[in-house]
Amino acid sequence: MSKNVFSEYRFFRSQSLNIRTLLITNMLYALILPIIEIFVGAYIMRNTGSPSYVAIYQLCMYAGVLATSVLNGLMMKRFNASSLYAFGILLSALALMVMMFVSFTGILELGISGFVLGASTGFFWTNRYLLTLNSTNDENRNYFFGLESFFFSLWSIVVPLIVGTFLGSVSRLYFLGKMLDVNNGYQIITVISLLIAIIACTVLSRGNFTNPVQKKFFYTRFHILWKKLLTLAGLKGMVQGFLVTAPAILVMRLVGDEGTLGLIQGIGGLLTAILVYTLGRIAKPKHRMAIFGFGLLVFFLGTLFNAFLFSAMGVIVFVFCKVLFQPLHDLAYFPTMMKTIDSVKAIEQRSEYSYILSHEIGLFFGRAFGMGLFISLAYMVSEDFALRYALLIVGAIQLLSLPLAKNIINDIDSKYNYSNEGIKE
Repeated sequence: MSKNVFSEYRFFRSQSLNIRTLLITNMLYALILPIIEIFVGAYIMRNTGSPSYVAIYQLCMYAGVLATSVLNGLMMKRFNASSLYAFGILLSALALMVMMFVSFTGILELGISGFVLGASTGFFWTNRYLLTLNSTNDENRNYFFGLESFFFSLWSIVVPLIVGTFLGSVSRLYFLGKMLDVNNGYQIITVISLLIAIIACTVLSRGNFTNPVQKKFFYTRFHILWKKLLTLAGLKGMVQGFLVTAPAILVMRLVGDEGTLGLIQGIGGLLTAILVYTLGRIAKPKHRMAIFGFGLLVFFLGTLFNAFLFSAMGVIVFVFCKVLFQPLHDLAYFPTMMKTIDSVKAIEQRSEYSYILSHEIGLFFGRAFGMGLFISLAYMVSEDFALRYALLIVGAIQLLSLPLAKNIINDIDSKYNYSNEGIKE
């Protein structure tokens, strides 16, 4: 066992400095991500009792991500992408802290909070894509995203369990003679998140990153290959909003409290952490579509259980499927996205960031459709109906991603003769 661990560590050390730096930075940020993705939704549910408020907050958050993506492109003319990446990490922790310390009363306050947190995380995601794209190639991206997904899955076990247990017991604790409540627990967690963010930025500063040559980055017309990828991004975005909001809403509504939410997330993440690291280590580019298809099927089955059972057991099965689906999907999706960027960049001779920005726009349209579907069903029928069937609808539509992704890869590998050195038509 120890030999295997040291062997994997040596393999990690054999990677370039920038790959190692990005992986460690992302490993640290992954400690904060479950709080943003899971417990913010639970926090809103606890204080409003409305699933629709959670969906509105999430939609505003994604609008913030899109706005920041445009701003980030302009700021890269004066700042390094790594500096903007660090700024996004710090700002997301600060925005999270402000949200927990400042009380809100209605939709307007929630919308502003969501937009600000989305804007801060937008700096993280767009620069993460750019730095990863320029630091990896198609051959080592399975390993990169496999190891990254391993830590995301591992922390999805540890963090929800610790945070859920802490929030479940904090109401019995005293600090400086004052009896704490659950909201005080959220505040303590955000302070710890800020400290982790500072450490992540310190690690990131050790990398040797260079900005790509700045060119025009906003276009409305693209090669057909990229248009297909944008459709794939829309399908991903359509489900992505539910991956964040649905577990918190369903668990708080049908199962229990934050402690239960953390326990379910933790159990589901245990199998996933081992699986995604193994796949990332041994899988080749040719295996991506099999991984992609399996993940899509798992998520769809989870939505079926939730729709037909709509009970504590249905929620547990759905959350387990969601936890398994997300890293498997990302393990195949992100290398496919970056391989497509490599290809269309060679064809169109545009900057990488023009594709990253348009990709965020594609994601946003998908996210807006998914959240809009949920909000519409909640107000026109009922919130319970939306919780049951909105997930099932987007899960079924998401299955179209597999033939589309296969078509994109086939076009790159055959029609455009892709290779790491370039592309020849």
